[in-house]
Amino acid sequence: MFKFPRQISILITLFFLSVGTVQGKTFKIATLSPEGSDWMQKMRAGAKEIKQKTNGRVKFKFYPGGVMGNDQSVLRKIRIGQLHGGAMGGSSLIKANPNYSIYGLLLTYNNQAEINMVRKSIDPIIKKGFEKGGYIILGMAESGFVYTMSSKQAIASVNTLTQQKVWTPSNDKSAQKTLKSFGVTAIPLPFGDVLAGLQTGLIDTVAISPIGAIALQWYTQIKYITDMPLLYSLGILTINSKSFNKIKDSDQKIVREVMQKAFLAIDATNKKNNQEALHVLKKSGIQFIQPSATDKAQWQALADQANKKLVQSGQLDKKLAQQVKTLLSDYRKTH
Repeated sequence: MFKFPRQISILITLFFLSVGTVQGKTFKIATLSPEGSDWMQKMRAGAKEIKQKTNGRVKFKFYPGGVMGNDQSVLRKIRIGQLHGGAMGGSSLIKANPNYSIYGLLLTYNNQAEINMVRKSIDPIIKKGFEKGGYIILGMAESGFVYTMSSKQAIASVNTLTQQKVWTPSNDKSAQKTLKSFGVTAIPLPFGDVLAGLQTGLIDTVAISPIGAIALQWYTQIKYITDMPLLYSLGILTINSKSFNKIKDSDQKIVREVMQKAFLAIDATNKKNNQEALHVLKKSGIQFIQPSATDKAQWQALADQANKKLVQSGQLDKKLAQQVKTLLSDYRKTH
């Protein structure tokens, strides 16, 4: 049997390895976002641009509309290698980077201008934290400020909130702890079961952004919104670090740049849509409830206590919390 000289064998091996590299990678990405949504349109456009710029070495295959399950199911499938990433709520990855909870601090950000200012400094820090936790963040876009919404009773005080059937996402321990700080024992349900829960009376109170309430049709069951943003939420596009690092550095740069551009566009659209959604909700007949000064003080006191515990327990970095506090303080002095 003929044998190649050792040097030729090495060259042949290297050739086939290089061919494998050129063949590239197809990233399998799942999301709850439905086909045709702004998220899907812009992500697909980004994927098309990436495929062109990498000469087909890097491709994306999307699984929209929750066909791969909720965020927790997607994360489990990423861990076993069935998927490479997902477009999901940032809080779903809180274990990989607990400091993401900086955006979920209760009653901390008063308006869009404040959160825009904070994000310019904090987003890069949060992305680095996720990378240390094993996830590459290709984009971050706001879901928006989260409001308390009720199907049965106007909620102005904390005492009234404690008497409601309050929903919390399944497996979201952070949300359960937050509600517990207000004296609420929540009812956990998957996102897909919330609308039916509101219709049947299993739950009567939810917390979600304006565009989320409209997109998921929850607003059709809502009669009251407490006009006080509880916290801020973001959606992210992430890929498992091990999978991402298998593509060439030059291709990684292309993927980052293209998807970052796509998500800046999504972010801008969502900010505009959230403002428009508030007007739509008001026009639909939903009553916006203004808590009294006394009620607001009670909400704030409990929120401050919960935020403080987050730092004291080590779940949120003390320096990061102080940095945001300083940013807000300085900003408010001049605005």
